[in-house]
Amino acid sequence: MASLGWLTPRKRSATARSVLAGEAAAEAARKTSQDISDQAFGGAEFAGPDGDTRTVPAKAVPDEPEFPVTGDHLAAAFFDLDNTVMQGAAIFHFGRGLYKRNFFHKRELARFAWQQAYFRLAGSENPEHMEEARNSALSIVKGHRVCELTRIGEEIYDEYMAERIWPGTRALAQAHLDAGQKVWLVTAAPVETATIIARRLGLTGALGTVAESIGGVYTGKLVGEPLHGPAKAEAVRALATAEGLDLTRCAAYSDSANDIPMLSLVGYPYAVNPDKGLRQHAREHGWRLRDYRTGRKAAKIGIPAAAGLGALAGGAAAAVALQRRRR
Repeated sequence: MASLGWLTPRKRSATARSVLAGEAAAEAARKTSQDISDQAFGGAEFAGPDGDTRTVPAKAVPDEPEFPVTGDHLAAAFFDLDNTVMQGAAIFHFGRGLYKRNFFHKRELARFAWQQAYFRLAGSENPEHMEEARNSALSIVKGHRVCELTRIGEEIYDEYMAERIWPGTRALAQAHLDAGQKVWLVTAAPVETATIIARRLGLTGALGTVAESIGGVYTGKLVGEPLHGPAKAEAVRALATAEGLDLTRCAAYSDSANDIPMLSLVGYPYAVNPDKGLRQHAREHGWRLRDYRTGRKAAKIGIPAAAGLGALAGGAAAAVALQRRRR
């Protein structure tokens, strides 16, 4: 880890947490990617808007024929998950599933729903709200076994997530795979949830938020902090070092201005279904733009049709089902 002595104590602490979270995510990703490779079979599948499942065509490539470069093993692609690969937030959908399974009650749900509403209206995270949500969510899973949450995550993927994959972004990922490159999800969602999604889509693996577990049981503590903003960039940097990648030859895809640190690391940054801040930044810096939304949906992305208590439950899963895979 580089010296952080020039930073103020507060910034130094935050940077150290980001680095720790990134390094933990990279370590977990490399371990779980082998599991995904061992379980892979046939063509990757995704569910369309009408819920049917179809195989991604091999010819689904970006409209830049020279990119990605076939056979360039020093290159890889990094995809944000929420609203980039999947409509809505993974932790939102996962929270719906946990609420359905009585992991928490209406009192907690109301608090998380208010915090999520604040985020949507303000357009940015309130640090105090994020801290409270993280601690509350971790307390919900404290004492639960990792294997239990992983099994539930598989069920929730089928119930809520499979039909929300963006075909356009999925095709971009497939283009990198067809070129012989590795493709990683990079998300603040729990590493177990992210890994399930990556495996179902036939991707290489996932960088996600990692939390501590002892003897296969969650302790209620995170490793570092949620994989968000600068922590994502640290995770990508750590994984690139471990994998021997050249980041100037890599691509990254995201919808959020929060991911500018990650996008700025690579030679091929893409703004996919971008929010206002990222769209402006991308235009100013000549980054590539992709938007798979239509009409007003572009402004309302991520808000499920169901607006009841179950639909709001995702706010309660901000750090749920996390684990530390260090053995």
